[in-house]
Order: sequence, then structure tokens, then C-alpha cells
Amino acid sequence: MNHPWLNDSECLEWMRTIRRHLHRYPELGYQEHATAAFIEEKLAELGITRVQRLMGTGVVAWLGKKETAPTVALRADIDALPVHEQTGLPFASEHPGVMHACGHDGHVAMLLGAARLLKEGELPGRVALIFQPAEEADGGAQGMIAGGALEGATAIFGGHIERLYPVGEIAVQPGIICAYADEFRITITGKGGHAAKPHDSRDSIVAASALVLQLQTLISRETDPVAPAVVTIGTIQGGSAANAIAEETVLTGTVRTVDPATRTALFAGIRRMAGALAELYQVSTTVAISEGYPPVVNSEAASRIAREAAAAVVGEAGVIPQPKPSLGGEDFSFYLREVPGCLVRFGARKEGHEQESAHSPRFDFDERVLPIGAAFLAQAAIAALSRLDELTADRP
Repeated sequence: MNHPWLNDSECLEWMRTIRRHLHRYPELGYQEHATAAFIEEKLAELGITRVQRLMGTGVVAWLGKKETAPTVALRADIDALPVHEQTGLPFASEHPGVMHACGHDGHVAMLLGAARLLKEGELPGRVALIFQPAEEADGGAQGMIAGGALEGATAIFGGHIERLYPVGEIAVQPGIICAYADEFRITITGKGGHAAKPHDSRDSIVAASALVLQLQTLISRETDPVAPAVVTIGTIQGGSAANAIAEETVLTGTVRTVDPATRTALFAGIRRMAGALAELYQVSTTVAISEGYPPVVNSEAASRIAREAAAAVVGEAGVIPQPKPSLGGEDFSFYLREVPGCLVRFGARKEGHEQESAHSPRFDFDERVLPIGAAFLAQAAIAALSRLDELTADRP
């Protein structure tokens, strides 16, 4: 890794300071008011004056001389998670129950670092810097798009910190890299009563317990083993006293798939099993399925550009594939429904934190990834602006 941008120690320290400030003061989706103000302050330090607020806490800034110039967008998510931090870091969260446990603090630092690098030279077009709220909530990308964040953009690039890979590796993969992320809610209504007289009641908790186990057979016995899919029950809520049979129990969960046919079949299977449960346990059931984030589908043209940008930063040996799609959800997918683009993964494994996955209260990453991410984003923007014809031909 000998890219000149990686040797800017002053820029690295600037990004590290940004990351640690944001980590100390995390904010949940749509509540990122101080975060947005801090981002605007840093943009002002760089002399970037074309800045707009969207959705209250979203920030978009533009680099380049002409508003009508060809545009490429770069995106960072800015929200934290409802997690109580247990890292013991000297800059640990000062907001109880809120933590940057997914690396979004690093993403913001990278995008600001990219802005700093891009300011150093003449751009062959315009770059939109999108600082997006609520990626972890209900998909802040949709509101940013509706507000005009992608206006005039031909393509978009972004990246996500990844503890599975060491620093110095960037995973670039065309096609599907993240799954459909859908949710469901099953309400089971029986007949409440005294715990000592179960024959006078219809126990919704017993029925719910059976359904939790049966739903797993949708994966183990009804889904093609080579089609990645998950059905997970996340919450069970029912009952109010140890000596009472619960009249109502509610299950909520998520379905993760990468294949549309598998997704449809799982939705049908959940409804079928819930319906059969009503007959088996003499209860009533209702099923509500909420379609969530679509899959992240990197375009072929944008992925080629991203791969070349990554190679320019970390060398050919540092560019790796992502052979299997993640079953995690990412609202970057909404941008990719509008324009071609590519989301990459930045290796950021930190010694001692290898086993701490994203959303863990002990999650942390190696800050040496910050200049790599910044350099990649800047390099991708410049390369894309010089190859707009390829991207235009690859529009969704």
C-alpha cells in the first residue's frame, strides 16, 4: 500500500479525531442533530459551502464548480444503535444505551476524509457527499432520495467496515452482496384463565412455543440448501403473571433471503403454519409481514470501477471477492434502485476484537482503515467521473 494519500499523517489524525468524537457522542436514527451539526462544522473547515439538510438530520454537500456538471455520489451512514457499550475505550459512549456498534462513526470520518482529499485537486465533474441518517432504523436512504440527494447523480459508491477482513483488504463483488431484510409479526389469541385450570383455557404461549420450533423447518425441510435463507424469531411477548394462562402472545421475527422465489415461498410458509396452528391448538392467529430493505445489488460497471479504485489504494493483492452474500440488510440498496453503484467492504479487523461482530456491545475496529476508506471513496469518485458512459449504460 503505497498510495500517496495513505501517507498523509495529518489527514489520518484529523479523521481519527472525528471518529472518536462521534463515537463518544452517538445518536440514534432521526435523532442525529449534534452529529449533523458536527459534520457541517467539519465541512466548513474544508471550505465546502454548498451544504443542505434533508430529513432534519441528513446532510448533503457538493464538491465541484458547476451544479450542472456530471455527478457521482458518495454515501456514509451516520446513526448509532440502541446498545450499551462495553468496550472500555477511553472515548466510549457517554450516552447510556446508545453506541456506534457498527462502524458508522468510521464511515463518517472516511467520507469527510475523502472530501478533504478531493478538495486538493480539480475535479472532472461534481461529487455529492451524502451523510445519511437512520440506516439502522427504517431506511433513511429513502427519505434522502426523496429529498433530492441523488439529483443529477450518475452513480453512487460507499463502503462498510468489516471485522472479517484484515486492514489492507477491500472486498469488491458485483451482483447481490446483501439480502432482502423483511420482518413479520404473528399474533396468537387463545383464551386466558387460571394456571391451575388449563382445560378451561386455550394457552397462547404453548401454541406460540410450538410455532417457534415449526417455523425452523421452513429452512431445514422446505428451502433449497444452496439458497441462503434465515427465519429468526426475535421477540416473544405474552402473559402477565406466573399463575395465569396468557390469552395473547405475539412473535416478531425476520426473514432473510437473496432469491425472490425463496422469499415468496417463506412468506407463504409462515402464513400456512400460523393458520394450521389455529386448528391444532384451538386459537386464532394473524400474520403481518412487512417488506423491508431490498437486496444490495452492485452493478457490473460500478464494480469494475470500484475494483480498479481499490487496487490503486491497496494493490491488486488487497482486492478480494465477497463470494457469498451477507444475510444482513443495508439500505444502500435503495440508492442502487435509482443509479448504478457499488458498496464495498473495508477490512478493519482489530486485534482482541476478532470475535466481536457488528452490533456487539464490545465492537471496535482498527483505525488504520480510515485513510484506506477515504482514499478509496475519493479514487472511486474521480474514476467514475471519467467513465460516465459505462455507468449510464448500466442504469437499473
